[in-house]
Amino acid sequence: MVWSGLVWSGLVWSGLISQGNVPGVESASLAMDTEEGVEVVWNEVLFNDRKVFKAQEEKIKEMFENLMQVEHPNIVKFHKYWLDMKESRARVIFITEYMSSGSLKQFLKKTKKNHKTMNVKAWKRWCTQILSALSYLHSCEPPIIHGNLTCDTIFIQHNGLIKIGSVWHRLFVNVFPEASVHGKVRPNRDEQRNLHFFSPEYGLAEDDYAIDIFSFGICALEMAVLEIQANGDAVVSKEAITNAGQSLEDPLMREFTQSCVRHEAKQRPTAHDLLFHRVLFEVHSLKLLAAHCLISNQYLLPENCVEEKTKSFDPNGLMAEIKHGNRPGVQLKYSHVSPLELDKFLEDVKNGIYPLMNFASSRPHPVPRALSLSHEQVETAKSPTPEPQETESRKVIQMHCNLESNEEGTKTHLSLFLKMDDKLHRQLSCDILPTDSSKDLANELVHYAFISEEDCGKLAGFLEDALTRHKGKALASGITQ
Repeated sequence: MVWSGLVWSGLVWSGLISQGNVPGVESASLAMDTEEGVEVVWNEVLFNDRKVFKAQEEKIKEMFENLMQVEHPNIVKFHKYWLDMKESRARVIFITEYMSSGSLKQFLKKTKKNHKTMNVKAWKRWCTQILSALSYLHSCEPPIIHGNLTCDTIFIQHNGLIKIGSVWHRLFVNVFPEASVHGKVRPNRDEQRNLHFFSPEYGLAEDDYAIDIFSFGICALEMAVLEIQANGDAVVSKEAITNAGQSLEDPLMREFTQSCVRHEAKQRPTAHDLLFHRVLFEVHSLKLLAAHCLISNQYLLPENCVEEKTKSFDPNGLMAEIKHGNRPGVQLKYSHVSPLELDKFLEDVKNGIYPLMNFASSRPHPVPRALSLSHEQVETAKSPTPEPQETESRKVIQMHCNLESNEEGTKTHLSLFLKMDDKLHRQLSCDILPTDSSKDLANELVHYAFISEEDCGKLAGFLEDALTRHKGKALASGITQ
């Protein structure tokens, strides 16, 4: 027996979550990659019509293969995907990075609730990171238009790193026929609170970077004022957006946001142009260039080389000197530089908080096609004799299962739902043969640390009853036929 469905390269199911509005996605759930030791998000897109799905299969694969190649520190990582077709359904499963610190919208609400204001330096850093990601996407070949950029699809990490999610949104809209997907594919314009993020020409013209610039402008404005007041209305009006922009005290910030939300799409600047706007642009110092160079070539350097080097410096030693002919010069000593601050700066650069967007190539970023392992290939790639996991200590407080036999009756597909005592969930599935016993199934779940040993007997009894009922229904159905 091979437990699958919610086990991918050691992936263990945890519970349902929300990671922004994703069109067509029936469910998004938190899972743990036990090999890497990180939490990820398991997303499912269900198709109603298998024939339509089959006709779009190559186009779907090409889209996901391109998404696999998107690599940027300010974009939520797309890990893996596979297609799953059975008699009764067709679906696409894809695994993405989990953003544990919440969305920008949640952060702004919390900041306003605590009667605080937005820090201008943080606003500039965040705008720079978002624009760096958009500039990357728009310069891909072919260009990737986000199409769903809102404060709900932008996430903040605990270290101050900004990442934009739902990058696959616009591709979903273009590739997946609405009639074939179970769930909404159109952008969530029905959600009135997010309607003001979409440009006037949204849905009326071909994909263009200008729709992302308009959305970014609204995000930048909300970051600055914390919330654009709707005055009790369901939709944020144009007048409210104008008033919010005019309330900005800094004229450069005001001009910056207004240029993004111009009514005419052609008059909006590009993401690359906005990175050079006076409100954001700062000439990169040698310190930042050196940090990027160090991070890029870190594999050539011994571990903790910076820490070891700073320890050997004489605090009173002269690090640099600026000489002037007609006035005293400026001397910089090693004591003026804090090793802790340097380590923190290097960590921030490594995390993408200070991207080198000004020196980015103007040439398009190729997005090559890369073959992705199918679900079957993933299963065969696993070790035939997996090592036992750590034992599970949590108790199962609720269990449900579903059994479906194939037409030949040679095997049965078991879907098992477990609710743990910490309110997290596990949903597991496997194909079982008539020779497999409920006791064997329960013991295997203990072996893989999906349940505790104390729950083994209880689950074995539950599965035995379910299998008996299923066999009885199948027998009754055969008699009536």
